[in-house]
Amino acid sequence: MEHILRVDDVSYSYYEKIPALSCVSISLSEGEKFAVIGANGSGKSTLLKVMNGLLYPESGKVYFQGEGITEESLKNRAFMRLYRSSVGYVFQDSDVHLFCPSVFDELMFGPLQLGLSDDEAHERTKGVLEMLEISHLQDRPSYMLSGGEKKRVAIGSILTMNPGVLLLDEPMSGLDPKTRSFLIELMIFLNEAGKTLVIATHDLSLISELQCRVAVLSEDHRVEKIGTAEEILQDEKLLLKVNLIHEHMHYHGNQAHIHIHSHYLTHRHDRKHDDLNKKNQIA
Repeated sequence: MEHILRVDDVSYSYYEKIPALSCVSISLSEGEKFAVIGANGSGKSTLLKVMNGLLYPESGKVYFQGEGITEESLKNRAFMRLYRSSVGYVFQDSDVHLFCPSVFDELMFGPLQLGLSDDEAHERTKGVLEMLEISHLQDRPSYMLSGGEKKRVAIGSILTMNPGVLLLDEPMSGLDPKTRSFLIELMIFLNEAGKTLVIATHDLSLISELQCRVAVLSEDHRVEKIGTAEEILQDEKLLLKVNLIHEHMHYHGNQAHIHIHSHYLTHRHDRKHDDLNKKNQIA
């Protein structure tokens, strides 16, 4: 079966000296949920930008529906239109994403660039505003929006182009619990509607909630493992290695405890040590 997106042995460095990706290979099937996880600086955002054709790899190749994504292939207007309308990218920082005078203009921009009529672009925009529950914001400029509102508008500006693939870079960054819950439900809804989702995150609870397939990037910018959410979350040795969880020591009375700590994993006392007289040995 042909994969909708495929990254084949891709490496990339900024300024040809700061490594960001090293021999990364990932294949995505149409309609799946896929997460790329790793510590800060592991290359998650870079990988999504390479998949979206915003960056071109130094070595290796990226394919969309079997066609290579290169500077040359994107000069072909027909293919460029197909690719840009099929793959949407939502930046981590919504302020980078938003530039139009109003929310309504923001959502209209993409469809109009794709050549849709004013009436069709208007209809799509109205529908997405309602779906994201931001119709009341349509006349506001982006600088008058909260962080959560900006995130909804940024996602909406992509959804009005109706792409089959959504690349979401740290979509939960800085969001309040209510907005977070709304966006998780939205992602599940979009996936059930047939959208392919690719999420870059270091939020382990998010991949648990989405139950997606997961690629783990190490701090040396390589793929350490690809597996189901359950397989990855149960592999504490791997999560420790890639700096997504850490060991924490504390004391209860005369006993010292070391346990695995993260915002996802439950608090457990994995190893008990002897009394405080052994503190120097523990250290």
